[in-house]
Amino acid sequence: MEQTSQKNHVARVYVLLAVDLLSIIISYVLAVIVRFGIADLQVRKVMHYMICFCFMLFCTIFGLFMDWNRDFSKRGYLVELSMVIRNNLIMFVTVGCFLFLIKQAEFFSRLLFGYFAIFNVLFTYILHVIIKKLMRKYLRSENGKVRVMLVLEKEGLAETVAEIQQNLQINYEISAIAVLDMEEKEEECNGIPIIANRSSLMEEARQLPLDEVFIKAEKENTASLRAMIQDFETMGVLCHYSIDIIEWHDKESSIGKFGSHTVVTYSLYSVDYGRRLIKRLMDIVGGIVGLLITAVFTPFIAAAIKLDSKGPVFFSQIRIGKNGRRFKIYKFRSMYVDAEKRKQELMDKNEMKGLMFKMEDDPRITKVGRFIRKTSMDELPQFYNVLKGDMSLVGTRPPTEDEFKQYSLYYRRRLCMTPGLTGMWQVSGRSDIEEFEEVVKLDLEYIDNWSLGLDIKILFKTIWVIFTGRGSK
Repeated sequence: MEQTSQKNHVARVYVLLAVDLLSIIISYVLAVIVRFGIADLQVRKVMHYMICFCFMLFCTIFGLFMDWNRDFSKRGYLVELSMVIRNNLIMFVTVGCFLFLIKQAEFFSRLLFGYFAIFNVLFTYILHVIIKKLMRKYLRSENGKVRVMLVLEKEGLAETVAEIQQNLQINYEISAIAVLDMEEKEEECNGIPIIANRSSLMEEARQLPLDEVFIKAEKENTASLRAMIQDFETMGVLCHYSIDIIEWHDKESSIGKFGSHTVVTYSLYSVDYGRRLIKRLMDIVGGIVGLLITAVFTPFIAAAIKLDSKGPVFFSQIRIGKNGRRFKIYKFRSMYVDAEKRKQELMDKNEMKGLMFKMEDDPRITKVGRFIRKTSMDELPQFYNVLKGDMSLVGTRPPTEDEFKQYSLYYRRRLCMTPGLTGMWQVSGRSDIEEFEEVVKLDLEYIDNWSLGLDIKILFKTIWVIFTGRGSK
């Protein structure tokens, strides 16, 4: 099923991308004609080419890497409209900001922008509805339909069939079931005819209109399974064998090679290469911009730190990064130089339940330190860690070595992602959180629901938190 699914996925992605690009071209041309007249397309063609290209470039990047159409065939028409409006809004804001940065926005009429937005939402939605109807019609047609036979065992039969029926794509039709260890004749299961047992399997399968077969036979011996799979291959039928060794609903699994061995790989956290690349590019750009900002503020912060207390301007500490890697984190010093030694004396005053230490009126923090902590200026040097790749702009909180030594297996999962300069817990009122379990919960929520859109949302929330001072003490 994976091969067919992948083919459908690729076809869907590129067909919809072509449709979206066509909609942009038509909408932009119409918007120019309505606003300025058809002659303007020739008079200012270079500007129009450049602006239209920006919209098409964004659409291509967003469509290929964000894969916002992945549930296209299943989602309803109202959901489709909301998705089209949302993604067009993101495109308009992004391209508008880009045109402003390159000083081209002044040449771009706001009324033209409005006409283009209306036309593009309208045409994109209409074209998506047409494609959706055609796609559904084809997938349910005789040529688009994929006929599958299930080869199962009696134990858990109804549950397995129901689960497969619920999760199959709309073009899959289960035409028959074979129950290997069936002795007494049964007519059907969940409305699907049971046509064979182990002895009659291949004879019955040979007579069926059959594209693919799914096998789940945990009690069957290896030799019997190998022979069964080879028989289906000889027939030219695509054969899937279930390897659900671990019953864990939210896992990601894939088949691949480890050395010379074929393996199934299980993971709770899996991100495709394209989105990882975009996240890293965002970190590099953000790291460079952040270091430029740091360079501007450093002379003033350094002077204030030196005048306020003895010691270095910068503070460094070993932290635990992705999957247990050690790295040195950098900050502007906000505490007295003996802060680490005095921490043990203050442990009985810890206001955080769990592995973190937090104290509202911490006597180790200097006067300047309180200000730069409240404004998050103490963390500006961490942009160097972001640029190096030790950290990301958005991620989980990097623990200290002392905290890491006390981690359970559950806590350890926080480290399956690169730690961040900001994250879910930082924008959720970090001064109000009093339990380490809550920090872990927010970090795991971020990992389980990660997307580039979520990163952007957290970055904007972080800016809001910094300027309002909410949740930062």
